[in-house]
Amino acid sequence: MDDKAPDLGELEREVMQLVWASGRITAEAVRGRLAREPKESTVRTVLRRLEEKGYVTHTVDGRTYVFRAAAARPQVAARAVKGIVDWLCNGSVEEVLVGMVDAHMLDRRTLKRLAKRIEQAKEGRK
Repeated sequence: MDDKAPDLGELEREVMQLVWASGRITAEAVRGRLAREPKESTVRTVLRRLEEKGYVTHTVDGRTYVFRAAAARPQVAARAVKGIVDWLCNGSVEEVLVGMVDAHMLDRRTLKRLAKRIEQAKEGRK
């Protein structure tokens, strides 16, 4: 999956949530867990498109395709945020964070927690 991942449609997002929650999942299991009860061919098409977009990969178990996420949810989220940061804020993460504080999306406690996690990540790189 590259840094410029294509946008996902509503059904694709629902399927990805199931893939991430399950770890490994078949098309039939996806179909059984979706509220809208799509046709089997629809689910297979969605999974194929997700694979083409780089969101899932598959292995074959007998004759059954077993799908798993190509990247963890936080990694995909980070790439999506990076796209927004690059597009709207000329690459300035600081500008995004200040905007989130101004919009009351991040409070002082959350910022302290984030600062601690950043320090831990820095320590882990050394």
